[in-house]
Amino acid sequence: MGELGEGLSHYHKQGYCSFHTPGHKGRQEFFNGYDFLSFDLTELPGLDMLHSPSGIIALAQKQAAKIFGAEETFFLVNGGTAGNQAMFLALKDTADKPIVVERSSHRSVMSGLVLSGLKPDYLIPRVHPEFNLPLGLELRKQHIRWEEVIGCHVTYPSYYGTTFNLEGLLAERSQLGYNKPILVDQAHGSHYLSELFPRSALKLGADLVLNSCHKTLSSLTQSAMLHIQGSRVSRPRLKQSLELLQSSSPSYLLVSSLERAAEFALDEWRWENLKEEVDNLHKKLDNCYRILNPKDAGTFGIHSVDWSKIVINTNPLGIPAPDCVKYLRETFGIEPELWDEENILFLLGIGNTPQDIQWLTKGLENLKDFAPSLAPATKVLKHEGGLIPPLPTSILSPREAFFASKRKIPLMESLGHVVGETISLYPPGIPVIVMGEEITYEVLKTLLASEGKKWQGWDGFRDQTIWIVEED
Repeated sequence: MGELGEGLSHYHKQGYCSFHTPGHKGRQEFFNGYDFLSFDLTELPGLDMLHSPSGIIALAQKQAAKIFGAEETFFLVNGGTAGNQAMFLALKDTADKPIVVERSSHRSVMSGLVLSGLKPDYLIPRVHPEFNLPLGLELRKQHIRWEEVIGCHVTYPSYYGTTFNLEGLLAERSQLGYNKPILVDQAHGSHYLSELFPRSALKLGADLVLNSCHKTLSSLTQSAMLHIQGSRVSRPRLKQSLELLQSSSPSYLLVSSLERAAEFALDEWRWENLKEEVDNLHKKLDNCYRILNPKDAGTFGIHSVDWSKIVINTNPLGIPAPDCVKYLRETFGIEPELWDEENILFLLGIGNTPQDIQWLTKGLENLKDFAPSLAPATKVLKHEGGLIPPLPTSILSPREAFFASKRKIPLMESLGHVVGETISLYPPGIPVIVMGEEITYEVLKTLLASEGKKWQGWDGFRDQTIWIVEED
């Protein structure tokens, strides 16, 4: 076995308690009857074809559509990324009008702009002052200039389990009489199938909805579903887009795991058992930590909160979140989804058990007791501002910037230039600047204060250089 295999084996043997994706949490019960080697097949007689299904794949997709409430469902083997990108490619009459996009969208949305050539009209999220995270989105009446755009792409819920008023957005479109499609990245809300959770975007009336079923349900990593209803998006064009973006050799393991995940998704009792323990966690720890909770709904652009995303701010302890994560991993074997300097996200999936949450509660209780011995010598400073600098001016579309000639220059010399790469602070992954935008003083200041931060898309982070578009 090579180093990669050895690394996977070594990690598995450590037995961490999973509060991260995938949602099956490694539990065999979701794959009973699977013979992984024998099921690793290709498009053979009787096994149907993903890109033109008429047999068993077609039946599985039809059943999934019924379960999730769609008119038609497409299985994805290139992850939710392919779904977001296909949404953009499926739109028609895109030459002159922009598309409304959340600035806090997943990076696959930004790549969708490159592939489609669409120009974005950004919606800026609301940053919660206690968590310093983009948790909400405030849309004033007629905030979107419907007559000037071809449609709207939004994220529901956020990575952290908060939603905005999607129902209000859909109602406004209907009241004003516009026939523009509303596309929803519901990657982190595939489990929204009962009254335990916010209403799904499909039930609210969205046109295209993406579910990354591997995140919270039981399908294998890299599998997802794209749902469609209504006639605002061309289905033939959507199918053609998926053919362009997805592998011509689809994994039957991924496809079959989606079928099984749809069946298990109806097991509401699994979530009911988890919610009871999450409620107990809040009762025991809300006075010790700042935990995102249902009471946050109605503040800072947050419409509702998904209890299955446990977001904890460690500032009340006076300890940086990375130190808290280190303690929880080494002492209790607890593995969270992600963390920054002051927040930790523990992500529940259908494979978690009540005992997992009891163990997490015990770990956090012990962390509270050990906090004085873990506290740093100097006071922890809250990271205020700078997360989302004022929106830079867009000079080129992301696609134009992607294909433009570029050169690397020192970051200190970049003010006023058009950037040739999309740079995001991660987490939460909001672009500080998107390729094609002009580097402003505020953006430059944010990038210069980059020490100790994690970045995505910045090729010259270590040597403090940046790609810019060459002028004609």
